[in-house]
Amino acid sequence: SEFDYANRLGIDVLVAIPGVSAHAPDLAFDVEHFKYNITPDSYTCPANETLTTNGNWYAKKNGKSITQMKHYKTSACLTCELYKKCTKNAKGRLIERSQYAHLIYQNKLQIENNYEIYRRRQAIVEHPYGVIKRQWDFYYIMTKKTIKHASADVGLIFTAYNLRRIFNLIDQNLLKQYLKVLALYFWIVKANFNAFYALFSFKKEKVTFLKKNFNCSLNLIYLLTD
Repeated sequence: SEFDYANRLGIDVLVAIPGVSAHAPDLAFDVEHFKYNITPDSYTCPANETLTTNGNWYAKKNGKSITQMKHYKTSACLTCELYKKCTKNAKGRLIERSQYAHLIYQNKLQIENNYEIYRRRQAIVEHPYGVIKRQWDFYYIMTKKTIKHASADVGLIFTAYNLRRIFNLIDQNLLKQYLKVLALYFWIVKANFNAFYALFSFKKEKVTFLKKNFNCSLNLIYLLTD
């Protein structure tokens, strides 16, 4: 679905293609070796047999997302000499094709045509995750219930990573000079804020109310200008 979202925004993507989760008994019969035929909407297997679909879409749940899939198969499997190399399914080989398969294939072509850019992207984007997961052993995060909560863990991890990168890239003496300039900047900002703050006076009142036997106090602050 993310490929579809990027495509509707007009974004060209270069995303790593994950390997298949399940292999055929003989790797030469993995799904990547099946040729998809666009016009008849079918697959040709390594044994040169044609797998067809009934045209129906089937919902497949993956975590919280649901993807529509088509099924492709052929009755020729049961009499094929290569049957045992291709599948362990008693009913023959079944190929699933996602509704986003054409976008995934387009991404594959873009990687092949822009491989040097893809390699550069790997060097920039993949490296931080490799260090954090492999060297620092952060294979999981503590707070998983929502993205908002999980962002606390991730934010701390990447803050630590960025600091380590800074320490490795910048000479310590030069870094100290940068920090001194930064401290001076904040001191100037604080002085200007205090001068601005002094132009206003604050009046504080306390209000207490009773609701359903529950006492609640509110501290109200009014901003008053001269």
